[in-house]
Amino acid sequence: MALQPALSQGQGNRLDDTFLLASRSIQDPLEGLPERLKRVVGNALEGETLSPQEAHLLAAAAPEHLAALCRAASLIRERGKGHVVTFSPKVFIPLTRLCRDLCGYCTFRQNPQEATQLYMDTDQVLEVARAGQQLGCSEALFTLGERPEQRYAEAKTWLARRGYRTTLDYLHQACRLVLEETALLPHGNPGTMSRREMIHLREVNASMGTMLESVSPRLAGPGGPHELAPSKGPRARISTLRMAGELNIPFTTGILMGIGETLAERVDSLLAIRELQRRYGHIQEVIVQNFQAKPNTAMAGHPEPGLEDLLWSVAAARLILGPDCNIQVPPNLSAGVYPLFLLAGINDWGGISPVTIDYVNPEAPWPQVSELRRTTEALGFVLKPRLPIYPEYILEGDEYLSPLLKERIKPLADDHGYLKGGIERYASLQP
Repeated sequence: MALQPALSQGQGNRLDDTFLLASRSIQDPLEGLPERLKRVVGNALEGETLSPQEAHLLAAAAPEHLAALCRAASLIRERGKGHVVTFSPKVFIPLTRLCRDLCGYCTFRQNPQEATQLYMDTDQVLEVARAGQQLGCSEALFTLGERPEQRYAEAKTWLARRGYRTTLDYLHQACRLVLEETALLPHGNPGTMSRREMIHLREVNASMGTMLESVSPRLAGPGGPHELAPSKGPRARISTLRMAGELNIPFTTGILMGIGETLAERVDSLLAIRELQRRYGHIQEVIVQNFQAKPNTAMAGHPEPGLEDLLWSVAAARLILGPDCNIQVPPNLSAGVYPLFLLAGINDWGGISPVTIDYVNPEAPWPQVSELRRTTEALGFVLKPRLPIYPEYILEGDEYLSPLLKERIKPLADDHGYLKGGIERYASLQP
């Protein structure tokens, strides 16, 4: 697909209007597609699982086929998810910003000399969680750097003085305290994990997550964004995702698009996620996240993906992953145009916080939930708050819930597995 550079605001507005009119007016998304692409999209619309060869043909779509692909993806989404679009009211808890990895695009990571504190202490964790509880949040999202004690003596000493061997041991304690002292449910996002670590963290996490980002080994080569990030190797990431499946952990993953991968490699990443889901059924959510260049990073001058590129990626994800997958695009990373992704097949906006910023993308504020509701409903969808574990994993059996969490989760969910009280209760608690 011929992909354009990032759009200016004016270009974005023109594309918005054109795309909205084109996509919503399409009655038959197959009409006008070239024959090979018509067969691929037709098979997806018929409920067939695309073969890898068929999935790769999506990359041959021309820009004039984008609206049709998005319309087909939207129809597939409606078959599996109807018109319900979800979000998770959350607080963002950056337990530590120290990290052994050096990714070429990351500003979340700090070294000990830059950090105002090495780790949040438990009082700070509980202060943030309690503030979120007062405003109706249900999720405590723990984000942290990857195993900093393996790189920094300062991190190892901080942990040892408090009786912890590793950062993940401390994460377990922080999650347990949130469970014991608040009504929030922890969702841990600590990167790669061993089987022992996952079993331990499963006790105190409603769900967990690790972004796959990409299966391309090139990105870890010389000059690549993951050259100095050993945990971002595809084999390590796939291993964590596979073990999560073996342990029945509801898991979030996704792709980071625009960091140097080809369209074919992007498709390969989606196929890898689909295969894991086919085998284990534990991938509760797939995030399609767009790279954003940040100052003072190795990739500060790297071009960002344009809107057409992101729309194609969302539509391709839905066509490849099928009707039952929960697909998310973070709305704060596409301010002003994010409603368009509803027309490309997504059914979730991810975590939105009334309390904390997005520490990974601090330059990108969350949309107000009132705005999110207005724009979602304007396109004919219904916005519902959810828990960090998706409804189907609450309703379909207890194998996805640890004993400690079973009694905590079910009173928080309504009969359909969404956050009890719905959007009205959440909105009533906002200042």
